[in-house]
Amino acid sequence: MGFGQGLSGLNAAAQNLDVIGNNIANSGTVGFKAGSATFADVYASSRVGLGVQVASVNQRFTTGTVSSTGNQFDMAIDGANGLFVVTQPNGAKLYTRNGQFIADKNNKIVNAQGQQLMGYAPGGTTVIGMTVPTGNINPQATSTITNTVNLDANATVVPQNTVVGKVLLTSGGVSSAYYYTVAGGTYTWTDSAGTANPALAPANGSYTSGSAATPVTITGGQPAAALPSGGGNVAYAPAVPFDPNNAASFSNMTPVTVYDSLGNAHTVQQYYTKREPSGGNSVWEVNYVVDGVPPTPPANQAMLAFDNAGRLVSGSPATITFTPGGATSPAAPLSIKVAYDGSTQFGGGFSQNFIQNGYATGEYASMSIGTNGELIANYTNGVTKTIGTLALANFNNLQGLQPVGGNAWAETANSGQPILGTPGSNGLATIKGQSVEESNVDMSQELVNMIIAQRTYQANAETIKTQDQILQTLISMR
Repeated sequence: MGFGQGLSGLNAAAQNLDVIGNNIANSGTVGFKAGSATFADVYASSRVGLGVQVASVNQRFTTGTVSSTGNQFDMAIDGANGLFVVTQPNGAKLYTRNGQFIADKNNKIVNAQGQQLMGYAPGGTTVIGMTVPTGNINPQATSTITNTVNLDANATVVPQNTVVGKVLLTSGGVSSAYYYTVAGGTYTWTDSAGTANPALAPANGSYTSGSAATPVTITGGQPAAALPSGGGNVAYAPAVPFDPNNAASFSNMTPVTVYDSLGNAHTVQQYYTKREPSGGNSVWEVNYVVDGVPPTPPANQAMLAFDNAGRLVSGSPATITFTPGGATSPAAPLSIKVAYDGSTQFGGGFSQNFIQNGYATGEYASMSIGTNGELIANYTNGVTKTIGTLALANFNNLQGLQPVGGNAWAETANSGQPILGTPGSNGLATIKGQSVEESNVDMSQELVNMIIAQRTYQANAETIKTQDQILQTLISMR
């Protein structure tokens, strides 16, 4: 037995302790992967081994615990396959599992080492650096309003056409029909079409009318009381044209905020008016007033028809057009398609839900990360916009990667080229936002390994001590 074997054992045990110590030291390092030393025996044309050598130091690419941080740029790879791609200031690419990122002064998304996070532009296939958006998001002019409304089937009809009054007057057993209109309490006698003709007025006197034989007195061509309705009599009903200033000319009104091409807000008021039924269907007229002014042309209105089951059968969609005001900053004319698909007319209260697709401009507020790696910018107007998708890399031989410090690895000939993709595709893991992946160091296991390595070191030291005693014995034999 020589000193070589013991020395090699001491060296190997010391290196093993270095690896274990490094694991323990990085137990709190985000994205760190624990290492383990592998050993090989040494022979050199000898039947007796010449000791041990450290064959390699492998890293365990198992997944660490994912913990939430709440930081908007933090992200964790939630699975075994995948590494973030980052670029150093000199352009060299590195790979890491540490998802602690920030926005630098140039709005680049970088890690603590200043390496920029890489990904794909929306719809792109080339890997580029990810940045935080600046400036306002463009406004979007409203082009559609989608309504889902229930119109009360029991609402009072607002006459669209004048109904000429008719009264049956009976005197001396003889009944005659008389037609009239009335305004301000004054009756005007007409023919059946409503054309005034004083000669058709009933003579002064007392009459009975209707099935209840209601008494009617005519004096000077005017009835002493309102003429009865029912029993063959028809009450006069004047047409009520739509007038936004006359609450009697519509049944319900709902305002909707829309936006022009500059992001300016405008109010579209939808006025619902129940009209006379037609063709066995209930009919509702919808008029639109924009910013208090009826749109151009004024004929832009919807006529909604509902069958006897309360289902919408015609009238959707309609279109309203108007040109927003503003002499100094005129916006483009608006043409808005207004749909009522799914609307009903049931015997309940009026209700309405609507969605319009326009919005004003908004400032950048924050960022969120989707499980598929999408970087989603959130704006103050409630709009979100995808600004890119993370790129993840995988390698055929992860053990071939070269650790370069700073929680990163570099590509080598042994690792092979990176296989790039988006999270959740091609076997790659998904992403969890506002979280990080903790170190995968098992502290209990490392402490046990440290005891074993220590005992190994002591045992090898004993072999050297024994060899020294043998050598001393040989020297003392002379």
